[in-house]
Amino acid sequence: MTLLEKKQSLTEDLAIIEDAHERLAYVIDRAKNESALSDDLKIDSFKIEGCISNLWLVPEFKEGLCYFKSDADSSITKGVASLLCDLYSGHKPNEIIEIDPSFLGEVGITQHLTPNRRNGLSNLWNKIKEFVESCN
Repeated sequence: MTLLEKKQSLTEDLAIIEDAHERLAYVIDRAKNESALSDDLKIDSFKIEGCISNLWLVPEFKEGLCYFKSDADSSITKGVASLLCDLYSGHKPNEIIEIDPSFLGEVGITQHLTPNRRNGLSNLWNKIKEFVESCN
């Protein structure tokens, strides 16, 4: 599946959930089902600054493709980060750079985040973008 197809599928899945509280519950449920990062990966070099909770992003470049793992202290933050990590993992850097996470606003995810969490999401995207640009 291409990155654009994955984005469209995720957008469709989230758009089906009409109620804002149910969408956030979906994000929180995602977080509960995600594996935690091991403590040896929860280090400053992987930490995303500017978020109200602790958020880590572990990027990897393997065989021409980018992979991402994340973890956070907050279920909402962890859930949103896992959406992006799942979306972007397994794709080439030039594909990733073309699709920013602004579509999350179109499906009602970012509107219900606190300003600090939106800032954390923006900083997460900046870290992803910085990593993929270094892989080109």
